[in-house]
Amino acid sequence: MEPLGVHHVSINVDDVDAALDFYTGVLGLTTRHDRPDFGVPGVWLDAGGQQVHLIGGAPPPAKGQHFAIRVADLDETITELRDKGVQVSDAAPVATSRQAFLSDPAGNQIELHQVA
Repeated sequence: MEPLGVHHVSINVDDVDAALDFYTGVLGLTTRHDRPDFGVPGVWLDAGGQQVHLIGGAPPPAKGQHFAIRVADLDETITELRDKGVQVSDAAPVATSRQAFLSDPAGNQIELHQVA
């Protein structure tokens, strides 16, 4: 097997509309319009060259699972999100990069990651 990259991550959200507003209005992801009808509510989003799929359903208990969104300027991103009323952790070093964390309206943890 030769992995070429991560195509998408899927996360459960208890309110698809609230999650959609957050991911597009706050985090700046864009809505895709090619999601088939799977018989459950959901939406597909673009995040750079990858996708985030929001699936209507109960989120699992938080036990450290998360996905990371790469950002160009972590300090600027933290300030922008805090100005919008989003709770974001302070930036912290991780290896040679930096990271901060926040949660979506369903409680899913998201890492913001700036590569060194």
